[in-house]
Amino acid sequence: MHDVFQNHPPSPIQEIWAEVLDQHAIELLVKRDDLLQPAGDDRFCGNKVRKLKYNLQAAREAQQSQLLTFGGAYSNHIAAVARAGKRYGFRTVGVIRGEAHEPLNPTLAQATADGMHLHYLDRDTYRKKDQPEILRSLLDRFGASYVLPEGGTNELALRGCEELVTEIRQQLGSLPDYLAVACGTGGTMAGIIRGCIRRSRVLGVSALKGNWMEKEIRRLLGQDDDLTNWQVFTDYHFGGYARFPPELRAFTREFEREHGIRLDPVYTCKLFYGILDLIGKGVFPKGSRIVVVHSGGLQGWNESMDQKLGLPR
Repeated sequence: MHDVFQNHPPSPIQEIWAEVLDQHAIELLVKRDDLLQPAGDDRFCGNKVRKLKYNLQAAREAQQSQLLTFGGAYSNHIAAVARAGKRYGFRTVGVIRGEAHEPLNPTLAQATADGMHLHYLDRDTYRKKDQPEILRSLLDRFGASYVLPEGGTNELALRGCEELVTEIRQQLGSLPDYLAVACGTGGTMAGIIRGCIRRSRVLGVSALKGNWMEKEIRRLLGQDDDLTNWQVFTDYHFGGYARFPPELRAFTREFEREHGIRLDPVYTCKLFYGILDLIGKGVFPKGSRIVVVHSGGLQGWNESMDQKLGLPR
């Protein structure tokens, strides 16, 4: 497992061109973490690889043979843990928010195919999942486990995401003026902020409704919360988590046709829409270099989505 993680090549960086970029003299680059597949597996890729890398090593060092984690019914994290467990020899338990529904959606169907046992908690109980008595009851039921939080965001995950900054600096020769990333739990952004240490300004585009993301990132940064080289934009959620209205569908379709890059319908579509909109509004100084991180999340894409957007497979 160690060799697979350490020896994989860095994800590539791709420049894109658009009229709005020429108008505002902006250089826009995409860090293609959607192509980061250390085991050649497109279901274990992207920022989930970075967030799980040191956690899987820690689980192995602790001699834990089972991973227990949390997520919603369409969680990229649930899918990634299930596939990582299958690939690296861990049993997996996914604690899912809400009631069970049959048939399973593509995400949960694939997770079970990868050997994950699904356990459902009603939404009220799920909100209390971090309380000691809830966690203890889960461990009593399923046995000793290495516990991963929702989204995989913990200190080891931040350590893995910091390495993304090192890769970018090595690939470009220096860090860009801005680094932009989608926000779900805030872990990837917090890791990037730490990695930059004020050398780039880090921008987050929240995929969730509400203004709580900044507070969560400050919590994750902990003793480093005096860092001020970052900002979260909360105006591009399009109605909330996993909302994918017609305007966003049209943007996602056209973006792939123009640039050959597929965006996921939950996170990165909102990220790229937001950054391009901010460029069009003149937010960035002329001559700025921006790297946008494509964090992956394409496991939930299926043939029906292609048909809905009119995209070829």
